[in-house]
Amino acid sequence: MKNTKVYTNMAFVTVIALLCCGLWGSATPFIKIGYQLMLPDKNVPSTILFAGIRFTFAGILTILIYSIGRRKVLFPKKSSWGKISLVASVQTVIQYIFFYVGLANTSGVKGTIITGSNAFFSILVASLIFRQEKLTLRKISACIIGFSGIILVNLDGLNLNLNFTGDCFVLFSSISYAFSSVLIKIFSKEEDPVIISGYQFVMGGLFMIAVGLLFGGWVIVSSIEAVGVLAYLSFLSAVAYSLWGILLKYNPVSRVSIFSFMTPVMGVILSEIMLTESSNVSPIYLVITILLVSAGIILLNYNKKEN
Repeated sequence: MKNTKVYTNMAFVTVIALLCCGLWGSATPFIKIGYQLMLPDKNVPSTILFAGIRFTFAGILTILIYSIGRRKVLFPKKSSWGKISLVASVQTVIQYIFFYVGLANTSGVKGTIITGSNAFFSILVASLIFRQEKLTLRKISACIIGFSGIILVNLDGLNLNLNFTGDCFVLFSSISYAFSSVLIKIFSKEEDPVIISGYQFVMGGLFMIAVGLLFGGWVIVSSIEAVGVLAYLSFLSAVAYSLWGILLKYNPVSRVSIFSFMTPVMGVILSEIMLTESSNVSPIYLVITILLVSAGIILLNYNKKEN
């Protein structure tokens, strides 16, 4: 990474961020399909075990792919293990225990709209708690515009009744995601974000496997379809989180996180195509949503001065 200017180039940031959002957006329908294929009993321990298997493989894939690409084995500095453990706790264990359990108890539509709050929380945590950048009117306006698009695209399938172990758990997951984004930004100053991503996945995934097994969870992977779903979920995490970590290393949290409004949009589109719980999203709403989300991204980043 000798030429770091490319990582702050807006065209590069846009392409890579949208790629990550596309991968994450595909996670919701694939997780739902994974539940159907691999969880005979959709209970909490089995859900956690399923997530743990996915992220353990994701971590191994990350380390293998990037080690081969760089022609050397990626291994953390001795001083980085504590930081990686903290990221694993916040990003993988806490975030995804809440996310997987929540998604198992709510609809794909509600899961996607609540996940849309990721950008809000990331910018608030970076600005108000860690003081990494200023919370400006432009950032607040961009978030409001972007989030209004997420609400609009989900109106037809949105039930306003809150389910604590479903909707609220997904919300807690979004808050945990915000803290993990800021921690990666801080820790990547001293450690390669790809190394952080790979090893925190392995650590967090193994912990979740242990918890799932301890409480009687079980997963059945007995078909080619199940193997394919598990492999894809692991692959998307390995690629998306590593690339996202690189973007966070070289850019303000707000510049990168605002793109996460595109994740629910892509999630809704793919859920509509792949899941039986179709929300029949209006094409007009979908177009307006994309315009609103794009407007929020442009508002925050156009001629944006570094904080």
